[in-house]
Formats: sequence, structure tokens, C-alpha cells
Amino acid sequence: MFIDSHCHINFPELAARMPEILAKMADNKVTHALCVSVDLPDFPQVLALAHEYPHIYASVGVHPDYEDTPEPSVEQLVELSNDPKIIAIGETGLDYFRLQGDLEWQRERFRTHIKASRITRKPLIIHTRSASEDTIRIMREEGAGTEAGGVAGVMHCFTESLEVARAAIDLGFYISFSGIVTFKSAKDLQAVALEVPLERILIETDSPYLAPMPHRGKMNEPGFVAHVGEYIAKLKGIPVEQVAEQTSANFFKLFNVVA
Repeated sequence: MFIDSHCHINFPELAARMPEILAKMADNKVTHALCVSVDLPDFPQVLALAHEYPHIYASVGVHPDYEDTPEPSVEQLVELSNDPKIIAIGETGLDYFRLQGDLEWQRERFRTHIKASRITRKPLIIHTRSASEDTIRIMREEGAGTEAGGVAGVMHCFTESLEVARAAIDLGFYISFSGIVTFKSAKDLQAVALEVPLERILIETDSPYLAPMPHRGKMNEPGFVAHVGEYIAKLKGIPVEQVAEQTSANFFKLFNVVA
């Protein structure tokens, strides 16, 4: 079985096809999915999906790319996460690729999420792009790592260097690979995936974006996460069943979910 550790099936283009999306998950032996929150106005939709379907889970958080959206407080995130189907805080983090200028608000938002994670004991889902140095620095400063009393989490849709991956792993985090790792142009990322221990790997779609080969260019969906698992297995030269079993076990362990 496979688990899609990060998707956005509440987005309109996927929500309108929900019966088909769920059927394709089943066809591809994708047993669970984590629907990830990107802002507070749309959070009720995320939570509603998790309550409607037993094998769908949810997070609560505000994406670093969303500038003109209600800013969450620590107290608000803690209160909203007080639901058994909410298994993570995020996605949160830093993105210096899409946004320019004074991004101190983004760093403060990131700190808010880390504080909420420490209070709730729910793992963080971290997005970082062109900002890895500040991301790791703030994680350390705010005690996101397990040794500092945090509950760690996952570096989602990872595209950074092996050095960054190792720094995150040292803090207790998992590394999640998306369909990007299957792209022919992603040689550097493939080299990272080869080095990251399987015991620290999650797989995801980030759907509706970043469909893996052989579906690149199409709308992504949770059922396609099987292709990511199959590619990781081929890359590491191990049975795909081993990747499926270990990445699923990693998901259950990190997010404290009973299989």
C-alpha cells in the first residue's frame, strides 16, 4: 500500500471529481491521504473532507505564499487543531522564490506555526524554497527539533541539497519526495533521494500540481503517488513493496495515526 502524505484534494479541480479521485486511489493501492491546509478561509473544506472519509486526514495552517490572507495566531492554530482528524500543523515555512521584498511577516508566520506545533504536539509540514538557510535557522531557534522538545515533522516536496536534508533529519524530520524526483531533469534531487535513508522518507503528490512521470503535464491526484514510490524503489534498487511498506510505516509513526 502507498500513502499520499501531502495533497490538496479540497481544491476545486479535484473536489469536483471526488468519487473518481477516491476510486483511482483504491485502484493504485493508495490507502490514505493527508489533505493539507493552505489558508484559514478554506480550512473548513479541508476538515470536512477528513470527516467525510475515514482514510483522509487533514492539517491546519497558512502557506508562506499566501500574503493577503488572514494571519493565524498561535492560539487560533491550537484551537483549530483540536480535532482527531487534524494530524499536523501546516503547511508552513519560507518561500523566497515566489515572493520578494521584506518577508519578515513570512518568518513570523513560520515561528507562529512552530510554537503551535510544540503546544499541540502535532508535527509540522514545512515548505521551503530558495530559503533553506533561514528555514533551518528558524527551526533551530524555535525548537522545532525533537531534541529541543518539538515533535519535528516533514520537509514536504523536497528539492533542496543533501546538506539541507541531513540538517533536517538531524532535527528529527522526515524528507518527502514528490513527482519532481521522477523528472529526467531532476538529477541532483535523485542523488539526494538515493542518500536519504528509507526510514526517513515519505512520498507525496502535492496534487493537483507536479504530476510524476508518466503523467507529467497532467493534473496530479493522490493515486499517482504510486509512481513516486515505484521510482524511489528503482533508484535505490530495492523492491517497490519495501518502499510502500516503509514509507507507510513512516507516515503512521510521524503523524501518530493507527493503521
